[in-house]
Amino acid sequence: MSVIRTDEWLLNSYKKPLEICEKITDYFNGVSAAEIYDYLTLHGMYRQPVKNDRAFLTSLQKNNVWKIVEQEEQQLQAKWQGPEVPIFILPLNTKERRNPNKPNEKAGLAFKDKLFLFISESNTEEEIKALLTHEYHHVCRLEKYKKDEEDFSLLDTMIMEGLAEHAVRERLGDGLVSAWTSYYSNKELEKIWQHIILPNIHVPKSHRKHNSLLYGFRFYPKMAGYCIGYYLVQNYLNDTGQTTDELMELPSEVIAKISADLWRK
Repeated sequence: MSVIRTDEWLLNSYKKPLEICEKITDYFNGVSAAEIYDYLTLHGMYRQPVKNDRAFLTSLQKNNVWKIVEQEEQQLQAKWQGPEVPIFILPLNTKERRNPNKPNEKAGLAFKDKLFLFISESNTEEEIKALLTHEYHHVCRLEKYKKDEEDFSLLDTMIMEGLAEHAVRERLGDGLVSAWTSYYSNKELEKIWQHIILPNIHVPKSHRKHNSLLYGFRFYPKMAGYCIGYYLVQNYLNDTGQTTDELMELPSEVIAKISADLWRK
């Protein structure tokens, strides 16, 4: 079974998130529970349990969250011929916002061989489906794309995010896409692309400037890289009539070139 029964872990160790991370060490190579905890909390995992933790877990179990994710994963795996990976469902940190530019409603984290969903009891079934669709698309892109993630540039990350969110739109409709997809007009996006993103598309993922541009930290526009990635993919889809299913292995540079050419017309 791909979906790990983290509800059983949480029932016993909810107030000790480090104990939860101890159970995850087998899925990371040579990484300590403390390091895993630091990394997961950076991306949305809870730090301190809510007061009514038992009620929180009961709510998620009553809403069949683990079953919903299991069924959705099976459909997505068949749709994209993707790998079977362990999926960890954990509470979202609703008290802190590590990234003030990104709404703190739900969060996810995808690797080539596993993924994490951080959710709250307020998330609807459709929102959970949207989150899983986005994150599992990352898993499939990372597996099929002919480039190691450690070699990703800012362009690669932006296109990956754009593809994943368009996969949500195609599968679940415009109402389920993230709010950041409508932050800017096309004219504003063209300016951001030309003056901010384009000169930095080769910035490697390991460079701190990568995340600053992607999320809009410091003086960069809010969620700049995400928004540009979404619209680059949108331009490509509109021009070619293809769907995201057909672009899983397509190089980022191909998508960006055709999209940018459309902006210049």
